[in-house]
Amino acid sequence: LDFDAAIIVPSLVSLDDIIRVLSISSGSSTGKVAIVDITPCASQPCQLHKGQSYSVNVTFNSGVESTTSKAVVHGIIAGVPIPFPIPVEDGCKCGIECPIQTQKSYHYVTSLPVKSEYPAIKLVVKWELKDDNQKDLFCIEFPVQIVS
Repeated sequence: LDFDAAIIVPSLVSLDDIIRVLSISSGSSTGKVAIVDITPCASQPCQLHKGQSYSVNVTFNSGVESTTSKAVVHGIIAGVPIPFPIPVEDGCKCGIECPIQTQKSYHYVTSLPVKSEYPAIKLVVKWELKDDNQKDLFCIEFPVQIVS
């Protein structure tokens, strides 16, 4: 895990609290995350209310060139990754100017809609943005609780 990134949530208390909110993986990543902002996220885990949408903003520096980028999102429940559909998978339509260049900073901005039919449950959201070679431009994980 790489904790060099700044994590921004509305209820900042201390750096220790911030690190518990989000994990940033760089094991197979071809980029480096600089800033993560999930809003609104007023508590830990982030309380996601059914029927509402949340903003996911990630600033990262790319370590590779890529003509495309695709978001892959999973909800991890009891260690099992379940695909979590999002409205726009194409990162090039989420604030990223494609083609992606090496050593350039990008701002990925999208939404995380929480459908009313989702069960009330605690889980970890794993959000990856993949390059042309299906390697992670970035990968973040953050705990959430879906509530009514």
